[in-house]
Amino acid sequence: MKNIILGVLSLLFFSSIQSQENRSFSLEEAIAFGLIYNRTAQNAGSDIAIAKKKQWETIALGLPQINLNGEYTNNLKQGVSLIPSEIFGGPAGEFTEIAFGTRQQINATLRLDQLLFDGSYLVGIQASKVYLEISNRAKLKTDLEVKKAIIKAYCNVLLATQQINVLNRNLENVQKNLLEVEAIFENGLIEKENVEQLQITLASLENSLQYAQQMKIISQGLLKIVLGISNEDSITLTDSLEGLTLKKLSKSVLDNPFIIENNIDFQIAKNSVASQKLLLKLARYKALPSLTAFIDGRYNGNNDRFEFLDSEQPWYGSSMVGVKLTLPVFSSFKRSASVAQARLDLKKEINLFEETKQQLNLKVASAKSSCMLAVKKFQTAQKTLKLAESIEQKNQTKFYEGLASSFELYQAQNQLYTSQNQLLLAMIDLINENSNLETLLHQTPTE
Repeated sequence: MKNIILGVLSLLFFSSIQSQENRSFSLEEAIAFGLIYNRTAQNAGSDIAIAKKKQWETIALGLPQINLNGEYTNNLKQGVSLIPSEIFGGPAGEFTEIAFGTRQQINATLRLDQLLFDGSYLVGIQASKVYLEISNRAKLKTDLEVKKAIIKAYCNVLLATQQINVLNRNLENVQKNLLEVEAIFENGLIEKENVEQLQITLASLENSLQYAQQMKIISQGLLKIVLGISNEDSITLTDSLEGLTLKKLSKSVLDNPFIIENNIDFQIAKNSVASQKLLLKLARYKALPSLTAFIDGRYNGNNDRFEFLDSEQPWYGSSMVGVKLTLPVFSSFKRSASVAQARLDLKKEINLFEETKQQLNLKVASAKSSCMLAVKKFQTAQKTLKLAESIEQKNQTKFYEGLASSFELYQAQNQLYTSQNQLLLAMIDLINENSNLETLLHQTPTE
């Protein structure tokens, strides 16, 4: 029994290990993976499939419709009619009770309907095409937003990782300095304040390291959600923050042209105007007549007992063909009110469309300005870090030579740590601003 239990536990352990995957991604690989498995992107893809089915559903309304109806009736108590008795030779003024028909009936009807003309149907066909186009545009818009979210989440993990690496290096240096200062203090050559000042610096770095480690766990969790993978899977990022920053600097998007007609937001707004125009057309077409043709065939069976399966059961057939015309005459001005409302909605949509064009031009100009500012901020952060490193090294040398106080060294170290963090944040800002501009400049040729 003990061996069986150990065997089962081992099997469960190894199966759990096999179920966990270790995935490795560059940024481009992460984007390609996320566009397939991100749940929001998948839902947008489902919306396209739904739109295609909706389009066929609309088209099918104008195709032949065949319906088969069957009805069985059992008159538990037949209705009675009163017939003047004098019809049967009885006295005048009296009535005779007669039950018409049989107790049981079966009716079967096969009917074919074909729409010949309906203004609403014509508008519906056009609307289904626009609806499919809107779904395609929405999918592309979703993909662009998912791509931007993946870049941001990916870089946040790199940021946390880089911060951990920098903090670990700083910790090693401070721990080494603290050991040296403690040895000097024990020999009575410096005051205890110098030791305490380094201990404060060490404690601050340890707290910052713990925070960065927690942020890395959270950032990895967010990246997994955006990529659409399980929390149990582990991920390894092969790109570096410095490499992505240099790539963005070497391949700037600032010179890329902006053609507003090919912008996805412009096309979505244009689709909204087209949809509202169709709604106005629909309101107008409701005043047109509709014409439908039909063919109807039926069989009836009657009996006082359920003997419809017998070969001697008589069945009576009938058939008809016809055309049905529906002509709207007067709706108490309901249709005119619908047309006026649709016209006003179209006017609103056109105003929103014009506003969208203005906003897009402003967003692109603002995004380009932010990109240029991010580049300058990064370059400044690089220079500042070099100066901070030089100042910290000089103060450390002066401190051991007795020319600088521990507080001055503490200030120089804090300035260095701040500069290191500012450079990392400048890298993230540069990548994110470029990603935002790329999204705005993404050109989608009009169909």
